[in-house]
Amino acid sequence: MLKLDLANSAFDSVLKLEAKQFRQIGHKIMALMKDPRPNDSSQLRGYPKYFRVDVGEFRIVYSFDKDCLYILLIEKRNDDEIYKRLKNIF
Repeated sequence: MLKLDLANSAFDSVLKLEAKQFRQIGHKIMALMKDPRPNDSSQLRGYPKYFRVDVGEFRIVYSFDKDCLYILLIEKRNDDEIYKRLKNIF
């Protein structure tokens, strides 16, 4: 199982979630730690090392290496906003 590295922006987003959404996101992150390339993940265009996965109305943007899962963003699936925030990170 991979170790987890949660970016400050993702951590702040998780703290604001309601209980149901918190559980859904938590379960998905645990699953990603076991298998970082599930069938429902997609590689981000323009960011070859980054992937996204949808959980209900939320999207998780992440990367991974042999030891660690890096969660960059957890945001609502409003595509424009999450990708603007991703550009601001880089």
